[in-house]
Amino acid sequence: MAVDVLMTIEELLGEVQEDIDNPDASYKLRTARQLLSVLEQRNEDLSVAVSEAVSDDELLDRLRELDYIQPAVDDFAG
Repeated sequence: MAVDVLMTIEELLGEVQEDIDNPDASYKLRTARQLLSVLEQRNEDLSVAVSEAVSDDELLDRLRELDYIQPAVDDFAG
């Protein structure tokens, strides 16, 4: 869920940035989009760290269901 929210915010900011002629406002929007990218990467890194640190599959599944961590990349490969 958190990733979906971050991606939605990024998309909305991108659309607004395209419609703006003011260079200062465009700069601020671009910076906000870059900060969202940082948050998205931190969220992914945290999910990977938790997945690697926790060996209880049931607990990992529950954390994913509650959107505390996102599915591991390996979950999409299968």
